[in-house]
Amino acid sequence: MSDVLGATTGTWVIDPSHTRLGFSVRHAMVTTVRGQFDQFDGTLVLDGEDPANSTATVTIQTISISTGSDDRDNHLRSADFFDAEQFPTLSFIATDVVAENDEDFVMAGNLTIHGVSRPVTIKAEYQGVATDPFGNQRIGFSGDTQINRKDFDLNWNAALEAGGVLVGEKVKIHLDVSAVKQA
Repeated sequence: MSDVLGATTGTWVIDPSHTRLGFSVRHAMVTTVRGQFDQFDGTLVLDGEDPANSTATVTIQTISISTGSDDRDNHLRSADFFDAEQFPTLSFIATDVVAENDEDFVMAGNLTIHGVSRPVTIKAEYQGVATDPFGNQRIGFSGDTQINRKDFDLNWNAALEAGGVLVGEKVKIHLDVSAVKQA
């Protein structure tokens, strides 16, 4: 075990005020819409000696989707997309973590959206561990993956007059995670 990975060992609770769970998707075939979820919680149980023993669990409140447009957000919460009333949460549960080196990891797990669970792989980069001004030990990670929204039964779309569709199928997910170590 390296000293770098040794510092990651422990139980860490995600700090929503310093974490961004973001996404982007093509819109109208010519632009990209970006958004995020604002309400979530999660725990990382990390084993620096053997990262494969690490786990992560994240639960996201579907209603907290935010794209900068109230009309679009309400449409995404509706039965056309996430159906937040019937499916109030999205979740990710890690099933495997592989350290490629002291900074790069691959985390495999199950992502559940709209009641459908599918395996996903997230490429993650360890950003470091530091003590904040309040004495809390913090850890940071960033990560990326891509999913096809139709794999999660998010099928709504509208044909465009000039050809193509309003909403792309590929959704890029970007994570910037800050978590606080628990005693």
